[in-house]
Amino acid sequence: MGLIFGIALALWGLGALMKASSRARWGMIGALYAGVLAVHLLLPEGNALRMAIGGTRQGWLALGVLVALIVGYRLGLGALRRRATPEIQLAAPAGTFRPAELDRYARHIALREIGGPGQKRLKQASVLVIGAGGLGAPALMYLGAAGIGTLGVIDDDVVENSNLHRQVIHTDARIGMPKVFSAKEFLAAQNPFVDVRPYHRRLDEASARTLFAEYDLILDGSDNFPTRYLANRIAAELGKPLISAAITQWEGQISLFDPAHGTPCYECVFPRAPAPDLAPSCAEAGVVGALPGVMGAMMAMEAIKAIAQAGEGLRGRMLIHDALYAETRVITLTRRADCPVCGARG
Repeated sequence: MGLIFGIALALWGLGALMKASSRARWGMIGALYAGVLAVHLLLPEGNALRMAIGGTRQGWLALGVLVALIVGYRLGLGALRRRATPEIQLAAPAGTFRPAELDRYARHIALREIGGPGQKRLKQASVLVIGAGGLGAPALMYLGAAGIGTLGVIDDDVVENSNLHRQVIHTDARIGMPKVFSAKEFLAAQNPFVDVRPYHRRLDEASARTLFAEYDLILDGSDNFPTRYLANRIAAELGKPLISAAITQWEGQISLFDPAHGTPCYECVFPRAPAPDLAPSCAEAGVVGALPGVMGAMMAMEAIKAIAQAGEGLRGRMLIHDALYAETRVITLTRRADCPVCGARG
């Protein structure tokens, strides 16, 4: 019998080297056992092959019965566990989560300010991110990881080599791919429980009104003033909270504009776009690569707090971050009564 056990061990090791599945390796050992049993059942006693294999007909049969009992027990135990799983899921704090999601978001659920109810709000929420570039990339990364149920992303641009020092969800292999599809590829690999909806187009009046209506919260990571003013106007019109951030060189700013709940809107703070030479683009003025990560992560943080109803957000306040000198300050924003966007509201 020692010879057969040695062959079985060799088959198992060979299967492991070939990266065969456990089922395939057990199948090889089962075929070996069937061959041994056939030799003992079909060949007469004293046969040289039977002598070389060792053991007796009764011994090999008993071994087969023992293994069958063990396998049957394990299969029965697995069936009982599968039947019990729905009851376990119903008892879980967040109710609608799969076991893998409960494990994934365990550190969120452990936080008193989020817990199961807050994580459930994140799962049921829908967030639209304008731009999959410097600000949108880290915001999408952390919103996806946090378990936002539906993530929309709109951008008409494609991945370029010059993007890669700061737009962290894109890769060298995806240069030339539309950014929204590159973002979806990243997010699908990061968290399969998030529904990602890419919109490869430029945000305009019609698309903004249609898309904003479908989402609970809007994040504006765009890199131009016409888009910022458009996003602010449509969000205010539809009563959608808007988290807006901007960066240049070493500095960034972020606020949550929600005039439906009494805060100023973006146009209250910036009634007119600055002259082009006073607000050059990142391509013209440059930007340190980690700054969009800092500000984009702040956008995700503010979105998570707003949805989970945790802590104090940036409604009516603006955070300004100076990365070069490691300084951050928060200023209070005032609503303008004559604002053409929200002056007549509430």
